[in-house]
Amino acid sequence: MDLNSPTPVAPPAVDCASIKQTALDLGFHKVGIAAVVPAQTTGSPTAKPLDAASDEALNRWLAQGYQAEMDWMKNPKRQDIHRVMPTAKSVICVAMNYYTPHVRPDGEEYAKISRYGWGRDYHKVMHKKLKALASWLEAQAEGVQARPYADTGPVQDKVWAERAGIGWIAKNSNVITREYGSWVFLGEVLTNLELASDRPHTQHCGTCTRCIEACPTGAIAQPFVVDANRCIAYHTIENRAEELPEAIAPQLQGWVAGCDICQDVCPWNQRFAQPTDVAEFQPYPQNVSPKLTELAELSDEEWDQRFPASALRRIKPAMLRRNARASLGDC
Repeated sequence: MDLNSPTPVAPPAVDCASIKQTALDLGFHKVGIAAVVPAQTTGSPTAKPLDAASDEALNRWLAQGYQAEMDWMKNPKRQDIHRVMPTAKSVICVAMNYYTPHVRPDGEEYAKISRYGWGRDYHKVMHKKLKALASWLEAQAEGVQARPYADTGPVQDKVWAERAGIGWIAKNSNVITREYGSWVFLGEVLTNLELASDRPHTQHCGTCTRCIEACPTGAIAQPFVVDANRCIAYHTIENRAEELPEAIAPQLQGWVAGCDICQDVCPWNQRFAQPTDVAEFQPYPQNVSPKLTELAELSDEEWDQRFPASALRRIKPAMLRRNARASLGDC
């Protein structure tokens, strides 16, 4: 299989319904398909205007420096899927619900961890299933190529999810689904199959601005535009500095790993969140109600034992201690 050949032999058609059912059977909760090339279906929007709009938005965001220190966001592959997979003709998009109904305790002594990091590392869970979907797809016919991604490469997963009808990109920049709100993980399988596209999802935030008003640091600079320089999630997960910025530290409100404020206040999440059936996303012990004082003094060895197979391992021990101490200074 040569993923870099620009002119592969056209593979036989594969039934889209079978692809979607296989994805659902593997445990994904939503699946949709988006064409890499302009769609030819009568009445359907073409891919090109959507590409141009997303590219323009990304370029404006980068020009304003809203990516902070996340230099990987500048990767030109993000704006051209063919730089990721030259033979790609379709993107199969999936979503998995990760919501659990556990409630964080009240009290300033407790640290807050974003729901996405409560259980097993979603990269591991998603990639295993995506790899199985890609392998199944390649086994259907000679010449079929498939490449899975789960937040593991320069693929604009939110843009593709919206194009594939999974949900819409909200004012807080998360993808909201009608069935699960924004409590979903996204993934993709790029393929050289030319598949029928689903309709892109329409926008349903309306006039609501709850997420913008609730953000304590004003990170949502304008609807649909998040400034990472002011985002609590960015600073607690990605910022490698010894100290957090003076403008951020007093506003943490106990958050030490990510931030769910803009999701917690979203009406779609409050109305439509439902418990996941994925056992791996159930919280590890101590992730729902850790104490700030414990995390502020957590040793490297304790960190290693406390967060096994966890997405929170991206937050190194010194960073977690930094975040907890910053929150304690605000208590």
